[in-house]
Amino acid sequence: MASTIPWELLRTLLGVLREGSLSGAARALGLTQPTVGRHIVALEAALARPLFTRSSTGLRPTEAALALRGHAEQMEAAAAALQRAATSGDEDELRGTVRVTTSEVMGVEVLPGVLADLRERHPGLVVELALSNQLQDLLRREADIAVRMTPPEQGQLIARRIGSIEVGLHAHPDYLARHGMPASMAALSRHTLIGFDTLTPFIRARSRQLGGITRDSFSLRCDSDLAQLALIRAGAGIGACQVPLAHRTPALERLFADAFAWPMDTWVAMHEDLRHSAPCRAVFDALVQALTRYVGA
Repeated sequence: MASTIPWELLRTLLGVLREGSLSGAARALGLTQPTVGRHIVALEAALARPLFTRSSTGLRPTEAALALRGHAEQMEAAAAALQRAATSGDEDELRGTVRVTTSEVMGVEVLPGVLADLRERHPGLVVELALSNQLQDLLRREADIAVRMTPPEQGQLIARRIGSIEVGLHAHPDYLARHGMPASMAALSRHTLIGFDTLTPFIRARSRQLGGITRDSFSLRCDSDLAQLALIRAGAGIGACQVPLAHRTPALERLFADAFAWPMDTWVAMHEDLRHSAPCRAVFDALVQALTRYVGA
C-alpha cells in the first residue's frame, strides 16, 4: 500500500459514496467523470483492494470503502477547519469565517437577528450556519461554535452555560376556540397532540418529564421541531414549544404550566484552540449575550 494517500483521492471517494455513481460525484465535485474514475482506480491500486462493485442501481461500496468513510469525513472536516482558519485574517481584525452549529428551531427562530446584527457591525465576518439536531463534533472541527441543549461532555472545549429554556405545552387560541380547553392532563387524550415520530436517546432520557405522553399519544408525528412548531402555530393541535417562542406572533397559549415543564439547559461551546481567534471570540460572545436575553424573556 502507498505510504501516503493524497486527500484528493479520498475526497473523490466520499463523493462517490454520497452520490452513488461516478457521474453524480463528478457533478458534486466539479470534476469530469473520467477524472473521478481515475481517482477511484488510483485509490484502489494504492490500497490493493476493490472499493466498489457495479450493480443495476449503480456502484455498490465494498466493506473496505465503508470502513474508510468515517476517516475520510474526519479529513474533510479538518480540511474545512483549516480553510476557515486560513481565511481568519489578522487577529486584530474581525475578518474571517466562523461555522456555527445549532438546532433547527434555534437557527431559524432565534439566531437570525443575532447574525444580522453581527454582520452590520463586522462586514468582514462570514458565518456558516449548520442546522441540525444531531450533535456535531467540535474536537473534529465539524464546527467552530455550537449552541447545545445538553452539557458538553468533551474536554478541550470552552463552554458557557446560558441558563435553562423552559418548554411547555402550547396551543393556538383558534384551536382552543374550536375544541375547548382540556380540563386536565388526562383529557389531552381527546385532543390532537403534536409530537415526535422517532424515540431518540435524548427524548428517552427525558421521558419522565413528558407527563405520561408517549409516541402513541400523538396524532401528528414529525421529528422536525420546526414542523411541529409550524403545526402548533397553524392551530393543528397541542404540542411542546419553547416558552419564549410562544410569546411571539402568533401568540400561543400555554397549558398546564405546573404539570408540564421541561427545562433545557442551554450552552455555547467552542474548541479551546479558538480562544485567541478574534472572529470566533466575537461570535461566541454575541451568542452568549443574545441567548442570555432570550432565556430571560
